[in-house]
Amino acid sequence: MGDTNRQFDALIKATSTELYRYAMGLCHNPHVAEDLVQETFMRAWRAQEKLRDPKAARAWLYTILRNEHARLYERQRPEVRDPHELPPVPSRGYDTSAEAFALRRALADLALEYREPLMLQVIGGFSCKEIGQMLDLKTNTVLTRLFRARQTLRRMLTDDDDAALGGEGL
Repeated sequence: MGDTNRQFDALIKATSTELYRYAMGLCHNPHVAEDLVQETFMRAWRAQEKLRDPKAARAWLYTILRNEHARLYERQRPEVRDPHELPPVPSRGYDTSAEAFALRRALADLALEYREPLMLQVIGGFSCKEIGQMLDLKTNTVLTRLFRARQTLRRMLTDDDDAALGGEGL
């Protein structure tokens, strides 16, 4: 097995779980998420000579995955799903608490323009500058969207807590 194959295999092992989480956040369907990750790795393999800086491989894979997700909806019409019906993410240590469910539900309800940069920061660990490059946004726009995403999530989760307490608030 050549050096290129070993490096690519190491890249797959290092990023497949986080790419799957990101794909789940985009499409909320485990089968589609698996297909997106698979297609991402296939496209990356075919185009690996275009990667100029190996240190940028993670960001490059996230960009490919994001583009694959966009292509998916160019080719077909997505199935209509209840946004509160989130499929379980198969993984060890999956949090099944009420708080985790409420957070997943709130994330599903969050507009994509806010959810996407938030997930890139939280799951991918990318900086605002990197997220801006990936989403073709200015850094200040990314900062604003991250702020609004957190603010909206906080409000959604607080409203859920208030509703659980019978509307009395804390």
